[in-house]
Amino acid sequence: MSTSAEKLLIGAHTSAAGGVHNALLEGKEIGATTIQLFTSNQKRWQGKILGREDIDLWEKALQETGLQKIMSHDSYLINLGAPNPEVLEKSHKAFREEAERCVQLGITSLNFHPGAALQDDPQDCLDCICESLLEVEDVVAGSPTCLLLEATAGQGSTVGHSFEQLAYIIGKVKHKIPIGVCIDTCHIFAAGYDIRDKKAWDKTLDEFDRVVGSEYLQAFHVNDSLKGLGSRIDRHQPLGEGLIGMDCFKVLMQNPRTREIPKYLETPGGPKAWVGEIQMLREFANHKR
Repeated sequence: MSTSAEKLLIGAHTSAAGGVHNALLEGKEIGATTIQLFTSNQKRWQGKILGREDIDLWEKALQETGLQKIMSHDSYLINLGAPNPEVLEKSHKAFREEAERCVQLGITSLNFHPGAALQDDPQDCLDCICESLLEVEDVVAGSPTCLLLEATAGQGSTVGHSFEQLAYIIGKVKHKIPIGVCIDTCHIFAAGYDIRDKKAWDKTLDEFDRVVGSEYLQAFHVNDSLKGLGSRIDRHQPLGEGLIGMDCFKVLMQNPRTREIPKYLETPGGPKAWVGEIQMLREFANHKR
């Protein structure tokens, strides 16, 4: 029996300004049933240390709001495949601290961009990412937190834009750490995977299942795209206002393969826009549109 539209896990990336618990409260305000947040300032190497009060406020807000399967997004500074030893060391430290915060808060998923090759061969970068991930085995193995590779648009030297690259990383680490994938609709479209209608979605999901394995698909970032199919340019648009189009999101909410997987909006417009987009996605799930 499928979950009712009202209980499907749909949310957005909410603000943790003033304390991580505030991201949960904002989620409740916009009608979300799940959220993504930054547990620390995403533009600084120095990570936040959570005190007992932070954790108590978080647990209280979690109970009050009833939100589930919370996802963290790591710092944009982190590059687990960095060729520069100093940057790699900083990335390891910041990623470990992020993983520790997630475990402290009982967060379900830690979403991260795999990394960027910059000057190295992409294969060397992928191997470096695998080694970097295994450095947090002692933090996440046996914990409630699963690490989620975010499928990228392939902009610049970023890796993780092909299902083959994601599968390679998973294959190297899956026996040691909990690992999965978050598909960003804008990113995979920009990377060349068509998702504009049911036929396109079915083809892309079949390929993901064949290359990576559908059991690893654990979350979606739900965004339209300013740029076209295969553009390799990451620019989010409000739902239905980009080059992917609204049919994509109708299929996402109605296809049994994707309907119940947690979804997080990162569209422009902020909380006011998300109220409407969350409601619209629920209506799609109810076949109301």
